[in-house]
Amino acid sequence: MAANKTYDLSVIIVNYNVEHFLEQCLNSVLKASQKINVEVFVVDNNSSDGSIEMLEEKFPNVILIANKDNKGFSSANNQAIKIAKGKNILLLNPDTVVEERTFEKVIDFMDSHDDCGGLGVRMVDGKGDFLPESKRGLPTPLVAFYKIFGLSRIFPKSKKFGAYHLGYLDEYEINQIDVLSGAFLCISKSALEKVGLLDETFFMYGEDIDFSYRITQEGFKNYYFPETTIIHYKGESTKKSSINYVFVFYKAMVIFAEKHFSKNNAKVFSLAIHLAIYFRASLAIFNRFIKFSYPFIIDLSIILFGLFLLTNHWKSADIHFPKFVFSYSIPLYSITWLLSALFFGVYDKEPKRTAILKSTLFGTALILLTYALLPKEWQFSRVFILLGALWVVSAHFIKSYMLNLMKYDQFKYQNLIKKHFIICGDFDESSRVEALLNETYPNVGRIEKIVADQNLNSQISKLLFKESKIGFNELIFCAKNISPSEIIRCMNQLAGQDLHFKIAQPDTSFIIGSDSIETRGDLYTMKINTIKRADNLRSKRLFDLTVASFGLISTPFLIWFFKNKTKLVQNLFTVLRGEISIVGYCSNNEDISEKKTSLPSLKKGLLNPLSGNTVNDHKIIDQVNINYAKEYSIIKDLHVLIKKWTYLDF
Repeated sequence: MAANKTYDLSVIIVNYNVEHFLEQCLNSVLKASQKINVEVFVVDNNSSDGSIEMLEEKFPNVILIANKDNKGFSSANNQAIKIAKGKNILLLNPDTVVEERTFEKVIDFMDSHDDCGGLGVRMVDGKGDFLPESKRGLPTPLVAFYKIFGLSRIFPKSKKFGAYHLGYLDEYEINQIDVLSGAFLCISKSALEKVGLLDETFFMYGEDIDFSYRITQEGFKNYYFPETTIIHYKGESTKKSSINYVFVFYKAMVIFAEKHFSKNNAKVFSLAIHLAIYFRASLAIFNRFIKFSYPFIIDLSIILFGLFLLTNHWKSADIHFPKFVFSYSIPLYSITWLLSALFFGVYDKEPKRTAILKSTLFGTALILLTYALLPKEWQFSRVFILLGALWVVSAHFIKSYMLNLMKYDQFKYQNLIKKHFIICGDFDESSRVEALLNETYPNVGRIEKIVADQNLNSQISKLLFKESKIGFNELIFCAKNISPSEIIRCMNQLAGQDLHFKIAQPDTSFIIGSDSIETRGDLYTMKINTIKRADNLRSKRLFDLTVASFGLISTPFLIWFFKNKTKLVQNLFTVLRGEISIVGYCSNNEDISEKKTSLPSLKKGLLNPLSGNTVNDHKIIDQVNINYAKEYSIIKDLHVLIKKWTYLDF
């Protein structure tokens, strides 16, 4: 590469643990770079998900800056900006997909508008819905107040209340705006030379507001340019519904106010923001509590109702229970069954149907065991407990049926649901994606394939109308056959339907998409993350606690089987604290091969399937680790412990 070479555009992507989204983004970036001279930077903030290995293997021409720690958004972008040689600089999020003519259109507009310092484009989310942050106004104290307290949401089209997202401006018209989105922020080199680098005081959030404001302060204009559209999945690097987001985002607004507003205004703004932070944080906590607790409350209500109804049946037969049954026994039984259901994953995002039966049996066993230890005067009826257990099983399905009637599917039992798919692509690619679905999704229903052509959207609409009774769940686009612009066009036209969109990249073993900012993105991948299921993680932690506790209790006897007695005790205490696990991935010296195989993250283990064996072949290590993650069960950990327990002092 010539030292004095210049480019039409320098694309800078900051990545942190979103390998699959990054790969999808770069595929679209390369398609958009075919007719113009573009250099692409990826600044990785110490990802541990295999992002760097993927980049080195699949995108060798991308300029990689691999940081050894997480430097934040501003600092990481500045690293690339300092060495970028483009006439225009584009800051682009890794969780985006750009159209194949996005870069051409953006550069043409900026070249034809000398006053254009910064530019943003129309953005849609993973369901094809317009993202209002594509165009924003300056968050003055009053504008920020309207946003924080929800007035901007109630009156989105109002010039007064909707000024934060400029809801009164048409989403399809070019307009001058105040604030650009950091997800797609293009700035001319001439403007950058006057404005300077991003302010590194902002670690994450707020830096785009500050940068946009400084562009206008230097006499340039920021434009909203809707003649090209990108997908922005949103929230893939951070969960924007989290309480931490509330604090980080609004404190970034305080930094902005203190930097740019007068002292008096900044103080008032700072006070208002801090009040808003705790107000919004309280709402977030309350919202999370309600989301987390209401399935328990429903189940508890149904269970208590049934158990008290049972006592009335006994009363009709002239059998009366002691008063403590109503005050203590029935509530404690109900809570025991519910806690057991929680542990066995009944309330997980994708619960297994068998979890209900397992949890009820386990809870009933605990109750009967405790019952047997009670004094005779506290033992009143085992039959009541067994009938109560049958009612508990029924209660879970009654709740599920009620929620289904109300069309609220958040707590449907996953193996009762079949997903029906539409795949758009040529025959070979559609067949590959179909095989991938059958390999990765546990309950595939009907699959319809549509050959990609110019009438793609028409074909999809006809199929949805013709087979309306089926209720297709997902529409998968094969990126090998369908261009990003065609994908986005279909998403725009089909937005609003109860249909989830996903994209299958060519020559990959994953299908990716996301429907809201609440999720990190739905992912079907050949490397099934069995080990990351919530029930398996709980079982693994329980196994660790049981083994470590038993080991420490039996230390006086156990230590004589080990050479390094002190290390054994230290290891068991470390497991008990949750810092490490009894069993983990295999490693070759300090080189954990999970980075090379994109394995789900896992705590370091005292033991592994190859403990005691000297294996230097990365392929063997990787395959053993993949099998462990893919086929994980608590029995596997027990098997490793039985075979390798003599290495617990290493």
